[in-house]
Formats: sequence, structure tokens, C-alpha cells
Amino acid sequence: MEQLNRNEIDNKYKWDLTPIFANVDEWSKELENVKKIIPRLSEFKGKITTTKENFKNFLELDELIERKVYRLYYYASLNFDSDTTNNDYQILKGKIDDLIQYYSTALTFVEPELLKTDYEIIESYINSDPELKKYHHNFESLFRVKGHELSKEQEDVMAYLTNVLGSPEEIYESLTNSDLKFGNIKNEKGEEVEFTESNWSIFSRSKDRRVRQDAFNMLFNTYSNYKNTIANTFSKNVDLLTNMAKLHKFNSSIESSLYKDAIDVSVYNNLVDTVNTRLKSNHNYYDLKKNVLGVDELHLYDVYTPLVSSFEKKYTFEEAKEIVLEALSPLGEDYIEMLNKAFNEKWIDVFNNKGKRGGAYSSGFYDINPYVLLNFEGNFEDVSTLAHELGHSMHSYLSFKNNEYCNSQYKIFVAEVASTVNELLLRLYMLNKSNDDNEKLFIIDSILELFRTTIFRQTMFAEFERDMHALKENGEILTQEVLSNNYYELNKKYFGSDVVVDDLIKYEWMRIPHFYYNFYVYKYVIGLSCATYIAQKIIKGDKEYVETYKKFLSAGGSDYPANELLIAGIDITQPDVINSAIDFFDEMINEFKKIKGSEEYGCDTKKRLL
Repeated sequence: MEQLNRNEIDNKYKWDLTPIFANVDEWSKELENVKKIIPRLSEFKGKITTTKENFKNFLELDELIERKVYRLYYYASLNFDSDTTNNDYQILKGKIDDLIQYYSTALTFVEPELLKTDYEIIESYINSDPELKKYHHNFESLFRVKGHELSKEQEDVMAYLTNVLGSPEEIYESLTNSDLKFGNIKNEKGEEVEFTESNWSIFSRSKDRRVRQDAFNMLFNTYSNYKNTIANTFSKNVDLLTNMAKLHKFNSSIESSLYKDAIDVSVYNNLVDTVNTRLKSNHNYYDLKKNVLGVDELHLYDVYTPLVSSFEKKYTFEEAKEIVLEALSPLGEDYIEMLNKAFNEKWIDVFNNKGKRGGAYSSGFYDINPYVLLNFEGNFEDVSTLAHELGHSMHSYLSFKNNEYCNSQYKIFVAEVASTVNELLLRLYMLNKSNDDNEKLFIIDSILELFRTTIFRQTMFAEFERDMHALKENGEILTQEVLSNNYYELNKKYFGSDVVVDDLIKYEWMRIPHFYYNFYVYKYVIGLSCATYIAQKIIKGDKEYVETYKKFLSAGGSDYPANELLIAGIDITQPDVINSAIDFFDEMINEFKKIKGSEEYGCDTKKRLL
């Protein structure tokens, strides 16, 4: 189907950005006004904390400018994403990028100057003025780095080396995104087509086992040709993080990376240790997959094959809207009212058009409502994406509504909880509502795949990253043999003895860009585990807990992520929430077996999941 131009899309399916600015002229006038205000920040250089009045006036001015800048940013950015080919929108995007750079440059003196100040002075200002108390958490967070900050001379050197310090990741991305060529592969019809990282996911899910195996071999044989270069790049990135951690007086690179979220290393280790005690659940999943696929041996090129591949159903956007509203109704009338605002006030840009940014997101700011970008085509995943992005939007909306500006932005650490809760509620609703066993199996398969690729796969990545950094910090050289052999042994452990762990999988670590994101993947696992705990409480009709959950959504950035999760009754320092997620995974395996109706699975048919 040919893409429509932007002006051919019905306006009811486009977002309404006029609440931000009425038109481009109004935006342009505000841009010029903000340019004139930004230089006023320099008046406080060397004076921010000399008096409480200066301190207060600076914070008020900076907040005023920041809110204006980001209001300008969202209008330009959202317009640009709706049609990147539009010349006017390209100009807006260029102008706002320049303004943000100008604003950022004007603020370079601020953090070093603040950190030179005795925290007790700032604390005295905050405690003595009710209008400053809202900044308590912001400055407590800022001053956590005391003792880990660099000297001015060191900071100056680091500033000069900024581009160099990002070299390992940039080299890796350049190699894997631009220079790696895989060649051609024969598809299911026997036609030769180019194989790429982008279409690997299609071939890995092919019904034709020959295609899956060929794709697996082509992918990892190609990476193996670059094993020494990628290993050297990986090792240099570990060197960089290890040395930066020492420079900032941390005991390890993992401690340094987790510090900004106020997460103790024990949380990371607890996650890995807990999942390791439950690997039998992962092994049971692969036993199920082996039986359903009907293969004598389950190889790693089989693991992405769907358990159900014949179910297809299309939804109109109006149908998707009603399904999502009904699925999320356990969250209460007030939550549904907020969702209806998103639909009725046109926060959502629904369909694809020429030049529109791909994918989906929810994006918003304190002074505007959240906006959702979709590329809706009507399949099940599109319905799920709608629920997911609205989860982000409601999280943002409640955070903005219930906090002062300085405490309104929640951390990335908790960002995926609300969206995944919505996804799970949707799937469980559709599972309960369906009378079609094949549809039920399809939905359960989507849940199992989510858990397989997140709880177990991402934890395996987290364990590999932690252990390779530890080896380096203990003086070992990270050659490609060390990296590949360690990764291979982890695969054997996570997949179990009944899966054929093909030798080429030892090169898979080479294609994981997250290993350059500094101990990031564990957040995916904790996010899904927390969401599973929350969704199960909600789906069971615990109305008191629903209100507790909405208090968590309303916390914004008013506390550290681990403390905010405590509001929802979740202690991430303990194994309970991880175990409860894996228990749910086990239940879904049994539910799949029960619906499938095969006695060979040996499941308890009297036990109902829902």
C-alpha cells in the first residue's frame, strides 16, 4: 500500500500541537524572546550561592528559561517527527537545536560552581525558605557526587577529551552499522536476497528451518571475521570505564555506573543470582518449544520460532481504542478519564505518512500534555504499542500534575514500569475475553517471548557484562577467546543441557550494542519484574493497591528510583519480585500446555491461571 502524504491523513488522526503554540509565527517570536533572556544567566557567575537571594533568583531564572526552551523544543520536534521531509519543520528543528546548544553553553559554569559550595550552606537556604524546600531532593542528588568529582584541572582535561572518550562505542557502531556486509541468503521461496541485521529477525522466525539455520550461520560467521577488532573495541571500552571509575574514586566500573541512580551493586547481583536459581523455568520453556516445533533437537537457530504462527487478526484504530480502554478499566474511572483526554484532545498521531519518523514513542513536558507518536497498521502489536505508549503518557501526566517542576521528571530506571503494566493488562484482558484457543495461544506465546527475551536473555547479558568487567579489574586481558568462551559457557547454562548450544553462538556478544551502554540491560529485567507484580495485583481486583500504584505513578522524580518503587510495595534489594515474575512465566507455560490439551505436558488441568 502506497504511503499517504501528510495532508492526506484525516485531521482526527493527527495530534493537535496548537496548545503548545498556535502557529510557527508565535513559536518564532518566543524563540527570539528566549535568546534575549539566556544571557542573564551569566550575571550569576561566581555569585549563585553567595546569598540566599542570589540562590533563589538564579533557580527561578533557570527554571523560567528551561521551561521556555523545552516548550519550543517539543513544538519543533513533534512537528519535525510528523514529517521529516517538510522544509519548514527542518528549519524549526535546526533553530531549536542551535538554541539548546546556546543554552547549554550558558550553563557550563553552574554545576562546578555549585559543587564548590559547602552543602551545609545550600541546605540552610533550602531549610529556611518554604519556596526552596522543593529543591531538596535535587541538591541532595547533585551533592551525592561529592567525593567523586574531579578537580578543575582534571575536568578541563576531560572536556578536551570528550570526543575521544566516546571512541569505542562510535567505532563499534560505525563498524557494525556501516561496514559489516553479510552477503545474500535464499529465502523461503528459494530467491536470493540480501541478508542484513535488519531482516535477521524475519529470517530467525521463519517457518522454514533451513532458512533459520542459514541465517544463523551467516550472521555469526560474518561477525567471527571481525572478532579481533570487535574484541579490542570492547576491551578498550572496559578499560575506559574501569579507569574512569578509579579516577572518580569508585571501587569498580559497575559501582560507578549504578551510582547515578543511587542503586547499590547488591541489587544488580541479587538479580543475577535470583535468575540463576530459576533457570529451570527457562529450560522448561525450551522443552515446550521443542515439543511444539516437533524437532528431535532444539538448536539455537530454532529459539525465535513462534509457538503459534498461523493467527492473524486486524483491528481498526477505533477498535484498538475500545480494547485498550476496556483492558485498562481496572485502573479506575479517573485513569480512564485521563486516557479519554488523550483520545479526545488529540494527543495521538496515529497513522504513517511519507516522511514520518518510524516506530512509536510518548513524549511530553511539564507545561504541555504528553504526545504519542504511532505508525498504526492494525495488527496485535500495534494495539499493544498503543497501550504501552499510553502507559508512558499517563505516568508523565500524573508526574507533571502532582509535582513541582523540579521534581516532575521520572528517571529512566522506572520509565518502562508503567508502559509494561499496560501491555500486560491488555494481554491478560484479551486472553480472558477470547473464545478462540488459537488466539489465546498466540497471546500467551507473545507473553512467553517477552519474558524469555527479557528476564532470561537480558540477565545473561547483565551477567556477561559484569563478569567481563570484573575479569579486567582483576588484571586479565580480554582477548576474543576469553570473551567468546565465557559467553559460550553462559549460553550453555541459560539454555540447559537439552538445547544444542551451537558453537557459533559464542560470537553473539559481538552484536550486542548494549554492552557499550554501561550496565544498562539489568533495568529491563527489573522493569518487567516490577510491572508483572503490579499487573497481577491489579488484575486480581485489588482496588486499594490500584490507588497505591497511582501514587507511584505520581511520584515523578521526587525520590530515588528504588524508593519510588517502595511506594508500589516493591523492594528491589530482595529476590521476591524477580521470583514472582518467573512464577508468572511458569504459570503461562502451564496455561499454554493446558489450552493445547496434550497430556504429554503433564500439567495440572485443574489449576486456572486467571
